[in-house]
Amino acid sequence: MSQENTNQDLINKLNKKYEDLGENPNTYLEGLLQAKPISYWDYIEVDTLFSLQKPRTDFKDEKIFIMYHQVTELVLGMMIHELEQLTNEDLSDEIWIDKINRLNRYTSMLITSFSVMSHGMDYDDYNVFRKTLAPASGFQSVSFRKIEIYCTELNNLLNEKGKARINENPSTADYFEHIYWKDAGMDRKTGKKTLTLRMFEEKYQDKLIALADELKDKNLHQKFAEMKSPSAELVEILKEFDQLYNVKWPMVHLETAQHYLDKKGENQAATGGSEWKKYLHPRYQQRKFFPEIWVDNYED
Repeated sequence: MSQENTNQDLINKLNKKYEDLGENPNTYLEGLLQAKPISYWDYIEVDTLFSLQKPRTDFKDEKIFIMYHQVTELVLGMMIHELEQLTNEDLSDEIWIDKINRLNRYTSMLITSFSVMSHGMDYDDYNVFRKTLAPASGFQSVSFRKIEIYCTELNNLLNEKGKARINENPSTADYFEHIYWKDAGMDRKTGKKTLTLRMFEEKYQDKLIALADELKDKNLHQKFAEMKSPSAELVEILKEFDQLYNVKWPMVHLETAQHYLDKKGENQAATGGSEWKKYLHPRYQQRKFFPEIWVDNYED
């Protein structure tokens, strides 16, 4: 096909595109003549990204701290993007494998990148400027909570003590009162909650309850359970995701917290006032998104 014919074919396709929308193609083609070429910096919003760091102190490494957490939120956002597709669409085993592998890569990025936190900031400076952040805490990242809700039922987000406390026919709101992460911001004996937790609940709890209700029958675990014959490969990479997200990622986070909060035996409190050792260590929570695949005699 000649270049002239190729150009005419493109024009015909553009005309049809806008005619199908009930629009005048000439309006859009004339607009295209005036449009500026797109640049990398405009498309990625580079200037905007570098305007989003607003340190509260003059310590240089606080900017690193902010940027790292912003990068983390973007990676978590990539994970949520994949989970939205997995839970809202009927996808083939092949596409599931591709997307779970993506989730594993993203989680591995979080794990390996944490050295920026553990070895990329001055110890003494961090332990001064972090005190200006209270009561803000990584505990308040709603992205973590969303990923858990997309991945599994609320019952799998209760630790053993939570399962013992909850009533026999719990509502979604009941589950949220006993969910594992609230132990980090709540004295279960007195019912007193930290400001960190109260702020988080006020901003996000109703939205999280609504999301949990929406995903009750179509979270990742439910969709997987409905598969008649998932491949051995899919089962294996789901186990990998479970281990990466619920064991290795919390452990590297815990090790970093220990580096800054417990390195010299001070046993310092987290900025949100949580019992961070129990909140982060997998042995206290025993989270599994896909509990049945960890049974020794599980067969797909």
